Amino acid sequence: MQPPPLPDAPPAIRDAILDWLDRFAACVREVDYKSAYPFWHPRIIAFGTVQALVEGLESFRDRQWDSVWPRTSDFRFPPEAARVLASADGSMAVAIAPFTSTGYAPDGTPFDRPGRTTLILVPNPGEGEKWLAVHSHMSLAKGVPPDSHAKRAIKAK
Repeated sequence: MQPPPLPDAPPAIRDAILDWLDRFAACVREVDYKSAYPFWHPRIIAFGTVQALVEGLESFRDRQWDSVWPRTSDFRFPPEAARVLASADGSMAVAIAPFTSTGYAPDGTPFDRPGRTTLILVPNPGEGEKWLAVHSHMSLAKGVPPDSHAKRAIKAK
């Protein structure tokens, strides 16, 4: 017996989520927290390589973003490698995507810093972003050093 197919998102939802990933990644590259806030539910539940479970956008920013964004560069989600699943009624989507970035050794030597992401998103009934992430799990690929030592300025907090 064949298992049922995965619930791949219809093109409109897939395109919207890929656009979300691209625009959010631009905020990371710019170290622009303020522009990134609208992408996230205020009560986001998240965890990753650097941080255990956190709840709330401020905790997410202070305990995850501060540990990564100013210390890395070149963050991207390659769209061709992303998968987007969605509930049949469009009330929830899941983005499963690798990411690429550049980390820096203590002496400033750059290194590849790939990882993977799972995001759960829901439609935003308000104004602004059409989708809000309610859960994030970002982690580095196996063997990638977790510490990066760049010191880039935060554009807007």
